[in-house]
Amino acid sequence: MKLKKPKFWDYKKPNIIAYLLLPFSFVLITFNFLKIIFEKKYTEKNIQVKTICIGNIYVGGTGKTPLAKEIFQITKSLGKKPAFVKKYYDYVEDEINMLKKVGTTFICKKRKDSIKNLIKNEYNLAILDDGFQDLSINKNFNIICFNQKQWIGNGFLIPAGPLREKLSALKRADCILINGNKDIEIENQIYNENKTVKIFYSKYKAIDIDKFHQKKICAFAGIGNPTNFFDLLKENDLDLVNTFSFPDHYNYSYANIEKMFKKFSDCIMLTTEKDYYRFQLNSISKNFDIKYLKVKLEIENKDNFIKLIENNI
Repeated sequence: MKLKKPKFWDYKKPNIIAYLLLPFSFVLITFNFLKIIFEKKYTEKNIQVKTICIGNIYVGGTGKTPLAKEIFQITKSLGKKPAFVKKYYDYVEDEINMLKKVGTTFICKKRKDSIKNLIKNEYNLAILDDGFQDLSINKNFNIICFNQKQWIGNGFLIPAGPLREKLSALKRADCILINGNKDIEIENQIYNENKTVKIFYSKYKAIDIDKFHQKKICAFAGIGNPTNFFDLLKENDLDLVNTFSFPDHYNYSYANIEKMFKKFSDCIMLTTEKDYYRFQLNSISKNFDIKYLKVKLEIENKDNFIKLIENNI
């Protein structure tokens, strides 16, 4: 997602703008319906490798890539030879670089082609970072990610709301991972769509936070939900002087960064790991001292989560 997310997407109830845009959402509903019919007709049903798909129905910022990295480590410890599958878009090179730092990553314009290359190279497990909406692949296990704070926003589909599909799409899910606090109301909505799905919770833990304590911080982020990153900094008692939000996968310019450094020259400029990897794609990082916060995804009831993964691969 290249455009900055409208604030009304995350209102608990749709506002007048959402309702005005609702007719355009029906275009997406029609497209999704036709896509299901077409892709099911050409689904690769006999893929000679197990597949785990980490997806979402809320567009952007749900934590798919951190979970993909965690599942890579889990499945490797279970004796598998996993590799990542990522569909190529020029604006997701930040996520591609993050995956490559962890393990072999196969990238093509069609995920089916990436999986074929994965098999040729003798890997025995494909971990799809995104792809829940790609029905041309018959996946073995679907995990859907949500943020507890945003949940499904106003509940409408793009462009009236933040959803890629209706909540009923959770019928295709095997597992739900909610980043945040336990929420019975959300669980009930999920179980109304899928009574057998397994629900787990996770949180991000800052693992190098001490070096930023007692220092002035100016934080910026170009991710799906920048406020979640800023909230994490506040929860860890950092002296947050100012914050800057940019669209997901934002292509920073020299002028963007220079402006922040000039205005907050006495602060440490702190961003996310995903944003930091994006800086590695250009020369900006060589001109400015930009730091990033290292975080670890911690899954509650992790032993049960690992057992569930093991039983499906």
